[in-house]
Amino acid sequence: MGIDHTDRRILHELQSDASLSLDEIGDRVGLSRNACWRRIKSLEDDGVIRSRVTLLDAEKLGLALTVIMLIRTRKHDPDWLTKFSKITKSMPEILGAYRMSGDLDYLVRARVADVPAYDQLYKRLIAKIDLSDVSASFVMEEIKETTALPVY
Repeated sequence: MGIDHTDRRILHELQSDASLSLDEIGDRVGLSRNACWRRIKSLEDDGVIRSRVTLLDAEKLGLALTVIMLIRTRKHDPDWLTKFSKITKSMPEILGAYRMSGDLDYLVRARVADVPAYDQLYKRLIAKIDLSDVSASFVMEEIKETTALPVY
């Protein structure tokens, strides 16, 4: 499937504001409402557009602390990985979990209210699965945080 410059412009507009009407997107990219709708529908059907979401302000919801957890494990078998995947997916505070190359096994990004809330998350996690080492760092300042992919 080919994504041309117009598709990329549409994707840019949708990433900036998914609530834009078809008319507004069409005006911005130089297409009619129907042509714009057909392209967006095609991008959805092809899986380029996975979903449309609303981004929330974590601090206003009482989730002021971003935690980066660096995890090492003694186990590296498929069953352990499946269990770890299920556990991290079931914990709403965990926003991202990544299997890493190099010395580190996993990196986990979580959002919690404060350090005591992180401690509760940590205790729940280690009660559910055996980990060799967990090191946490707390984000002092978000310099850049985006969900937008570079489509141009």
